[in-house]
Amino acid sequence: MTVDGVLVVAGPGLTVDAELLRGLVVAEAAGLGVVGDFVVAADADEVRGLLDEVGSVGGRAVVLLPGPDPAVRALLTADGRWAGRTVHYDPQVTDPQPTGPGSVHLSGRGVWGLAWAIRHAVHRLRRPARRIAYGPDPEQWGELRLPADAPGVSAGPLPVAVLLHGGFWRSIWAADLMDALAVDLADRGYAAWNLEYRRPDRHGWPATTADVATGLAVLANLPELTGGAVPDGLLDLDRVAVFGHSAGGQLALRLAADGGPVPVALAVSLAGVLDLAEGDRRQVGTGAVAAALGGDRDTVPQVYAASDPMARLPVGVPQLIVQGAGDDLDLIDFNRRYVAAARAAGEDPGWLEQPGDHFSVIDPAAPIWQATMTQVDRFLDRVPGR
Repeated sequence: MTVDGVLVVAGPGLTVDAELLRGLVVAEAAGLGVVGDFVVAADADEVRGLLDEVGSVGGRAVVLLPGPDPAVRALLTADGRWAGRTVHYDPQVTDPQPTGPGSVHLSGRGVWGLAWAIRHAVHRLRRPARRIAYGPDPEQWGELRLPADAPGVSAGPLPVAVLLHGGFWRSIWAADLMDALAVDLADRGYAAWNLEYRRPDRHGWPATTADVATGLAVLANLPELTGGAVPDGLLDLDRVAVFGHSAGGQLALRLAADGGPVPVALAVSLAGVLDLAEGDRRQVGTGAVAAALGGDRDTVPQVYAASDPMARLPVGVPQLIVQGAGDDLDLIDFNRRYVAAARAAGEDPGWLEQPGDHFSVIDPAAPIWQATMTQVDRFLDRVPGR
């Protein structure tokens, strides 16, 4: 779908400086190549009118910051022509919110989180994905994006890129973080499988590890789950690369070490949290490691033994470790020491450290991502774009 703009509507009573939001909207929209408009609505009737206008003309994505007004919040579950193009965003942390058909709710990321809401609103319209459930929970799903010219298997099966988002294993961060990479990978000729999973802050660590394992294994069953929309033979399950960003890097390496019915051909850690024991000692992410795993390394040593990439060496699967040189110094340290430990254990992981921050490694326009894909394509013996 052609997307030429994004409308961001702030409901009455929202506790954020309006001009700060306006500047963020303009900047993010420009980065996405669309026009950004920002409106502070006086009441629910004005919000509804703006949404109805978008629904009648098309071409624009919508982000609604509903604020506290009950009448505006009721619009989260409304069924209008605009619902399928709307992302609802609360800067503060909320419980999961029900939404109308096709709309999405994100929360808890502060003012900067509006940038991710805008990106998600545009990407999901510009390059729609097929969402496929792999379990009964609302967070057990993956989104499949295929190359635009891949209606069947006549050109041969597609290599698969499994994407595991980060966010220190906390529920405020979700699979939308990997939208841009999913689109880029599909454009490069991959089947991009962007996996959502239950996070441990709401569901416990065993649910998280079980979900990522199931989300990988279900690739073998996509023809059945989609009623043939994903045909047999479309995916090359001998060429599956698992990309994990930040906390997702740890999950990617655990998947590779655990093994399963769908083998991991290459595990790619993008600024991964690769030393959980030391991360616990240093309280990275304000205690994120112990919070995720259910205790510190002394309380639940068996959980650390199964989950810590350092403790799982040698992994026995090819790896590419990618780290931005401008990232958090602890992450740079973890990644450098992990590569050294892997080599000492007899493995030969690829190592890529280049200029960039924590999010450059998941930015398709960043040189470090281009360099990452050069190595991935080379490993999978691919000609880029095919």
